[in-house]
Amino acid sequence: MSTPTIHEPRTVDVGDITVAVQEYGEGEPLLIINGTSQSLGFWVELAQAWAGRHRVVTYDLRGMGGSTRGADPFSVRSLADDALGLLDALEIERTHVLGYSLGSAIAQEVALAAPDRVASLVLYCTWARSDGFQRAMMTGLAHPWRIGDVEAGLGALGVAFSPQLLDSPEFGKLITELLPLFPSTPEQVQTCAEQWDADMGHDTLDRLGLIAAPTLVVAGEQDLLTPPWHGKQVAEAIPGARLEMFTGPGSSHALGMERAEEFVPLVADFLAAHPMS
Repeated sequence: MSTPTIHEPRTVDVGDITVAVQEYGEGEPLLIINGTSQSLGFWVELAQAWAGRHRVVTYDLRGMGGSTRGADPFSVRSLADDALGLLDALEIERTHVLGYSLGSAIAQEVALAAPDRVASLVLYCTWARSDGFQRAMMTGLAHPWRIGDVEAGLGALGVAFSPQLLDSPEFGKLITELLPLFPSTPEQVQTCAEQWDADMGHDTLDRLGLIAAPTLVVAGEQDLLTPPWHGKQVAEAIPGARLEMFTGPGSSHALGMERAEEFVPLVADFLAAHPMS
């Protein structure tokens, strides 16, 4: 595969905020929506892998990375409105959408609010309605960000990785590379707490049957943040959805990173099977 075009980073105005955007490649658009605490830098390698066939759009959610917070209320639905506003600003009428974790909740709301704009949907580590286990997990993970303890917040996020990676000698090097991509300013830290609240308030379970876009649900056996039964529930609720369950070592909430050699072609093949034309 030839080296894809890496476009110049830029910002665009969307409603009451300025949004940081990084695009890769040309072709049918693929909008990637970040998870909690993420900035667009997390997608550099995966985005370039898909950019051989797609115009891959990565961006920072409001209040994170290079995007401003604004003053509007904060919820999964308002973040979906931001995503649709971004598509307008980029003059993208229709797109494939990949959402990870919080991004998968946002992607569900995008597909429900504007079905004509979503060509296909990849819901990676997803859920439709929090259960007691997930609320307990998210409450614990949110607390350090609520009190501004970034070190504890980052340490707790270790549960996103598999036991195998956490005990690997490579883990320290990986975290050193990833640290600059996490929230660091007071505004970003506070926004991260708001993101956890949005996660816990997400609820589309009774509406998922209205999603018409071809959908791939990717879940992981070792995922503690969006446990595998949630992915199964989402796939069963969306008509015709396909469920891919990763099992064994590396099947964590970060399976796209830990099992990239399987995840990347899985997504690429799914998108190819659902062309926009």
